[in-house]
Amino acid sequence: MKHAYILTLSCPDRLGIVHAVSGFLLENGGNIEEAAQYNDPDTGLFFMRVQFACDKLSFEELKASLTTFAVPFKMDWKLHSTESAMRTVIMVSRDGHCLNDLLFRAKSGLLPVDVCAIISNHRDFYQLAASYNVPFHHIPVTAATKAQAEAKQLEIIESEGAELVVLARYMQVLSNDLCKKLEGRAINIHHSMLPSFKGAKPYYQAHDRGVKVIGATAHYVTADLDEGPIIEQDVTRVDHKDTVEHLTARGKDTESRVLARAVKWHSEHRVLLNGHKTVIFK
Repeated sequence: MKHAYILTLSCPDRLGIVHAVSGFLLENGGNIEEAAQYNDPDTGLFFMRVQFACDKLSFEELKASLTTFAVPFKMDWKLHSTESAMRTVIMVSRDGHCLNDLLFRAKSGLLPVDVCAIISNHRDFYQLAASYNVPFHHIPVTAATKAQAEAKQLEIIESEGAELVVLARYMQVLSNDLCKKLEGRAINIHHSMLPSFKGAKPYYQAHDRGVKVIGATAHYVTADLDEGPIIEQDVTRVDHKDTVEHLTARGKDTESRVLARAVKWHSEHRVLLNGHKTVIFK
């Protein structure tokens, strides 16, 4: 039985990288099943994602060989096994459309994630979590208890071995410290009408202004609020006939679809960071 792996890498661009990677995999018994690459003319960096099968070397042996191979290319690389779904923790507050969508997609096999825990600052969705047999952790958050609450959240994330944390409409701002600890493995979703319509009821504000487009943005979480590297965005056109309720429903649907795509691409290791931007091999 051949084991499947995904290799992602970035390095300064130069001649022969694709040839070298292909040759390395061939020499080590790897059979390439999917490959994509991109060289960024602005940064001079080269990015590549390769999915391959291999039974000649174990995972650890491949990593050891890659460590030596990567040195002359100054590669930043990661090797992933595809044999298990990505362990994921979902955080949510009182809007459950994204949570419900992710749970259904994961249960249906449409997302390669294993939702191992749900964390919320409210109790609203403990029954939904139970229906999917996912542990539900209620951790209230106030200004006075924020540090203790985040410590409990991080303890759950680490104890579950979570590779991904999804803020599925979790309406609390994470501290800079927690953002740094979750760097590169936490995804947030929000409507894309920021900064025009901040605060509560953004769709009411949008309706009042007569907007023609509403949308959503999924991005990695950073200490700079809502300014992390963007993974996916989408929009839906609206017009004067749409009520606030129509806008809200369409907005929630767009948020769910955008977040699901971002989670899918991340869990399939298709997203590579390029400074404050991303390279995505769809």
